[in-house]
Amino acid sequence: MNNADRTALIATPIVLLIGAGLALAGSSGGAAVSGYPVYALCVALAFLIQVFAFVPAFLKQTEKYYDLTGSLTYLSVTGLALGLAPAPDARAYLLAALVAVWAVRLGSFLYSRIRAAGEDRRFREIKPSFPRFLLTWLLQGLWVSFSLAAALAAITSARRVPLDAFAWVGLGIWLFGFSVEIIADRQKRAFSADPANKGQFIRSGLWAWSRHPNYFGEIVLWLGIAIIALPVLQGWGLVTLVSPVFVTLLLTRISGVPMLEARADEKWGGQPDYEAYKAGTLVLVPRPPGRK
Repeated sequence: MNNADRTALIATPIVLLIGAGLALAGSSGGAAVSGYPVYALCVALAFLIQVFAFVPAFLKQTEKYYDLTGSLTYLSVTGLALGLAPAPDARAYLLAALVAVWAVRLGSFLYSRIRAAGEDRRFREIKPSFPRFLLTWLLQGLWVSFSLAAALAAITSARRVPLDAFAWVGLGIWLFGFSVEIIADRQKRAFSADPANKGQFIRSGLWAWSRHPNYFGEIVLWLGIAIIALPVLQGWGLVTLVSPVFVTLLLTRISGVPMLEARADEKWGGQPDYEAYKAGTLVLVPRPPGRK
């Protein structure tokens, strides 16, 4: 067993403990079914889905359904929360609808992308290792649980607050972030589909304003969901406001921006046009081209 496998074995129970801690905090002030907090049941479902999906994925040595499973987990967990919540109100339905729309759109986009590419290069070295591949799936369960945290807490809360300014402001922010993410993804897909752009990097459209506009949109839309959920949260349930913070840290420090930046530097680093693009374009927050 190599060091990477040992690290995965150590990290696995830590990931599960973090998930349990989130389940405990998010259950504060929430509804229960047969003595079990609905919020905790939702977090448990997020992890169980990953375990069930991991088994055939490991046996067949495929990662093709990883992102699709993630989207289905969002839908399943949100559906369970809404189904078990006591008398869900307009805010609960609004949150569930926004999560569902986002999950369906992103899941179908990522699945079609990996089908076209044939593989996800992130998993090349991970798939053969049982502990590392399992950890990857469990981390997806944690990712779903954290990003959904505020929405789940609001949906499963025993407290109900009519739609207010927080709901409308949050909805506006979500719509803005969702639009940015969709436009950025479509622009990059169109760029990559053009044979004339083979081997080139995109620097047009929103990508002239930000090196990762799709991630900016992702962060903004989860911030909108947290704002919608805020008036319902109380006590330890306020911990679930970590949702947009978690998404930001995940995309900017762990799996998103760092990996893509390293890959781009390896491919185009040293080229004058690429170095000029990096120097004049912010990593995340959009800024009009040419502005300092």
